[in-house]
Amino acid sequence: MYRSHHCGELNASHIGEKVKLSGWVQRSRILSGMTFIDLRDRYGITQLAFNDGWDADLQEKARKVGREFVIAIEGEVLERESKNPNMATGEIEIKVNKLEILNAAKTPPFTIENDTDGGEELRMKYRYLDLRRNPLQASIKLRHKVAQAVRSFLNAADFLEIETPYLIKSTPEGARDFVVPSRMNQGQFYALPQSPQTFKQLLMVSGYDRYYQIVRCFRDEDLRADRQPEFTQIDCEMAFVEQEDILQQFEGLIKSLLKEVKGVDIDSVPRMTYAEAMERYGNDKPDIRFGMELKNLNDLAKEKGFVVFDQAEVVLGISVPGASGYSRKQLDALTKWVQRPQIGMQGLIYSKYNEDCTFKSSVDKFFNEEAQAEWHKAAGSEAGDLLLILAGSENKTRKAMSELRLYMGEELGLRNPDEYAPLWVLDFPLLEWDEESERYHAMHHPFTSPKPEDIALLDTDPGKVRANAYDMVLNGNEIGGGSIRIHDRKVQSRMFEMLGFSDEEAKAQFGFLMDAFEYGAPPHGGIAFGFDRLVALLGGSETIRDFIAFPKNNAGRDLMINSPASIDTLQLTELGIDLRPQLD
Repeated sequence: MYRSHHCGELNASHIGEKVKLSGWVQRSRILSGMTFIDLRDRYGITQLAFNDGWDADLQEKARKVGREFVIAIEGEVLERESKNPNMATGEIEIKVNKLEILNAAKTPPFTIENDTDGGEELRMKYRYLDLRRNPLQASIKLRHKVAQAVRSFLNAADFLEIETPYLIKSTPEGARDFVVPSRMNQGQFYALPQSPQTFKQLLMVSGYDRYYQIVRCFRDEDLRADRQPEFTQIDCEMAFVEQEDILQQFEGLIKSLLKEVKGVDIDSVPRMTYAEAMERYGNDKPDIRFGMELKNLNDLAKEKGFVVFDQAEVVLGISVPGASGYSRKQLDALTKWVQRPQIGMQGLIYSKYNEDCTFKSSVDKFFNEEAQAEWHKAAGSEAGDLLLILAGSENKTRKAMSELRLYMGEELGLRNPDEYAPLWVLDFPLLEWDEESERYHAMHHPFTSPKPEDIALLDTDPGKVRANAYDMVLNGNEIGGGSIRIHDRKVQSRMFEMLGFSDEEAKAQFGFLMDAFEYGAPPHGGIAFGFDRLVALLGGSETIRDFIAFPKNNAGRDLMINSPASIDTLQLTELGIDLRPQLD
């Protein structure tokens, strides 16, 4: 037996006991006649003590132990003379009487501490070392805790956990597929699933009326802090349900997770339509932890002789609380921020509602204090607030103002990661027009049902058809989305037609699903939560990498195992693949 206890377990109640511990050397301190080693495992740290007066040879052996050596010890639990109240084991230390070096270690390429000196690329290359650090261990433990809480909630609600295939056929779902060549069927390819969408619908046809799966999914798309090429979903589907059934069920899941994982009680999850979210916040995943809602100032600002406003399609403002004291330098910095290519605005206009109830604006020449007072009234300002105004085309300006709102919320500390504000966003457009291809695309996916009252609009005004769809938003991040599905073959065929599929293409891509609908498909719907993103948010972060054991970098590479990599010619030949150099 390598250990009788783990390194975070021992305390004053164990004083006098004989124990065995094993783990990694966090650090050692050599003093005159004494040596102390901090021994670490995933449960905590215990201090080991060596003394010339106890055993000089053993102390000499201890002094040869380096950082990250794997050792096993036997000894007696003693009360520490100098206690450490910041450690769970800070009341005790181990008087070591036996030390075995199980494995020596090279000097690590970065310090394995809470605050490390290793850069991200270096730590990803040595991920197995990075995972020894407390912050990452806490993240992985949180991921486990959330997964267990999800399973517990759904199991109690009579859902069945059912696995679906990873090797499927390529279907158009928005992102690029990862494809896998078939050796037994040369010239043909599997695709890795972007989601188990069609399989969970088939499970509903099969009579499994409550399904879930914590499932790996794959999308070949450009990466960022909250996106990985392989990611995990909480995938769920229910039969014989309407939208309200889904909302109630999974509102319960989110409330349960917040309570169990974070100790946060949520009475209910508010709801907002897509149109309202775009109008008030400029995006379909609003952060409702703070105000600063977008206000349309067209009636108060246009046709007043100021060409920037007069030529704009929309004039939008946000009232920033307590920011009227911003200096010219701070305001110039904000102007440069909105002029960045990522935002793309020509400039920024401001109006200060000073504490003495006077007004000062960058456009005083065109708008007097009375006019500015009307702006502030419309924006809900109070004395001491700062009104920021953008003007331009509707979509671009609304998106830019949404980004500015989030930026100001971050700057003013209004986006508290320990505060949780979930939100349902409903009634999305079913279709969106793509100028490049000159046809409609499904805003969610081709199996999303239109609102029953809007079906007739498919023939007369497709752009106005609302989807029977819903997203769950948490702190300005979409964490889940789903819809009531189409279960009628005629409606599904009409949807494929709207999306530009010929009968032959629809049959080739989704014939198996269309056929299944002819054998008694129940009304059904579901939702999928982004598990990685949800765990990160519960961990107080919007970056998912630290909550995944072995993530990839922004180039989609695993630096630790050097993947992706070339394969040898024999493998290519067996697969019937001939790689030819690209011509310039």
